[in-house]
Amino acid sequence: MKAHDGLYIDGAWRPAASRDTIEVVNPVDEQVIGRVPAGTAADVDTAVRAARAALPAWTATPPAERAARLTALRDALVARKEEIAETVTAELGSPLQFSQAVHAGVPIAVAGSYAGLAATHAFEEKVGNSTVHHEPVGVVGAITPWNYPLHQIVAKVAPALAAGCTVVLKPAEDTPLTAQLFAEAVHEAGVPAGVFNLVTGLGPVAGQALAEHPDVDLVSFTGSTAVGRRIGAVAGAAVKKVALELGGKSANVILPSADLARAVNVGVANVMSNSGQTCSAWTRMLVHTDRYEEAVELAAAAAAKYGDRIGPVVSDKQRTRVRSYIEKGISEGARLVAGGPESPRETGYFVSPTVFADVTPEMTIAQEEIFGPVLTILRYLDDEDALRIANGTVYGLAGAVWAGDEAEAVAFARRMDTGQVDINGGRFNPLAPFGGYKQSGVGRELGAHGLAEYLQTKSLQF
Repeated sequence: MKAHDGLYIDGAWRPAASRDTIEVVNPVDEQVIGRVPAGTAADVDTAVRAARAALPAWTATPPAERAARLTALRDALVARKEEIAETVTAELGSPLQFSQAVHAGVPIAVAGSYAGLAATHAFEEKVGNSTVHHEPVGVVGAITPWNYPLHQIVAKVAPALAAGCTVVLKPAEDTPLTAQLFAEAVHEAGVPAGVFNLVTGLGPVAGQALAEHPDVDLVSFTGSTAVGRRIGAVAGAAVKKVALELGGKSANVILPSADLARAVNVGVANVMSNSGQTCSAWTRMLVHTDRYEEAVELAAAAAAKYGDRIGPVVSDKQRTRVRSYIEKGISEGARLVAGGPESPRETGYFVSPTVFADVTPEMTIAQEEIFGPVLTILRYLDDEDALRIANGTVYGLAGAVWAGDEAEAVAFARRMDTGQVDINGGRFNPLAPFGGYKQSGVGRELGAHGLAEYLQTKSLQF
């Protein structure tokens, strides 16, 4: 793979204002695989001005033509699917098969869904004696994380373009090569100059400059709740719209009537997926006390199978963070039944698949997002106790409920304070809204609800 030594601004690769660069490290072997520009506030300003200049023409572009550009973008991503998967594997450490299916495959599906929505969405509607227009919010500053580098980009850029917005993207510094591939695909798709712009750089520099820029009308951010709070404060001072997809500590509630073996095995797989680096991972498994020890044994056996099947975490910093949580769990009295803080390999940022039993709701590992392959198992006495525990964190992003009777699972799920709940292993739906309650964020991504984040409403009375 070849890293671009410039920034994609106004339809071309251009030199950055500074010669400073960011090293991209392969987390499997800890080797530098590329360098990208460390964009500055001046670069962000140049990109925002390009986006602002391109906005009127793109806003005036008929939705059918915007849909055609998004279809071409999807096709360009399809043509790069193998290169995308290989690049994500190199800079994130994800096993290649997972990169092909998820890191490359899911964004292609999402891009296609927004091509369809751009062509069919009702951007105008009649309400009584009024005509209601849904218009683009303007220039979007998109700040994306490293854990699903292409999916998070597409989930922001595709609806923004479908809505008629222009975009400046600041991707995570750990995975910028995937963002550069995306910029190549945008260019190949014939998206007009200035409609999409890419500035690589550090969060406290380029990211902050983008969030604070007075000509950015909406900031769409995915990442930690702590950073989301700062962005929300900056945007609030300017009365600027935000869309924030933040942290999670999702509960996997296994009701007594459930198929316990299936629920536990799928639950463990969910937590170990992407090496645990998934904001919506079901990291708290709740099991009735009568079946608790059986579930613990099943989970420990399932986790042991992932020892050589998951990749590393993204960086040494992330590995240190995850290991500190494992040590915290041990020190607070949780029972370690699989894995532990010791690194399973001498080279690479690997963390052992870890399972804790005898976890109580107030423990740190049951309250805070770890973002690694660590599962906590909690016991409950009855449904009300399970609900209290499930809703007993500051987060509310996702979750799962298992029961022998689907209606029983749905009734429980409706009482959970969370934005998305899988019933008995429900499949991912790229058209369903995704986003959180409480400190898991503001707004929704994917489907028509995701498109709505990039629109503002004007009513004309007759």
